[in-house]
Amino acid sequence: MSAALEMVNLAAAGDTAKTALVGNIASVGYGLAAIGPGVGVGIIFGNGTQALARQPEAAGLIRTNQIMGFAFCEALALIGIVMGFVYK
Repeated sequence: MSAALEMVNLAAAGDTAKTALVGNIASVGYGLAAIGPGVGVGIIFGNGTQALARQPEAAGLIRTNQIMGFAFCEALALIGIVMGFVYK
């Protein structure tokens, strides 16, 4: 953690090579941060499809819960992309 903070401090000092390095690290960080929501969306829709196959009469409730879960997972992905800009 301290190495990352040191790079951010060096980037704030104005060294362009260090700034580019911090930008690349932010991109890698977002790529890693997108894995969790991607897995979450897959689980949500996989289980939702299974639930619809088992109880088609509850389609409205299941679909509503799927959409809410999808929105929460995507919000986490958006937070991940914003953090790259916040800590730049």
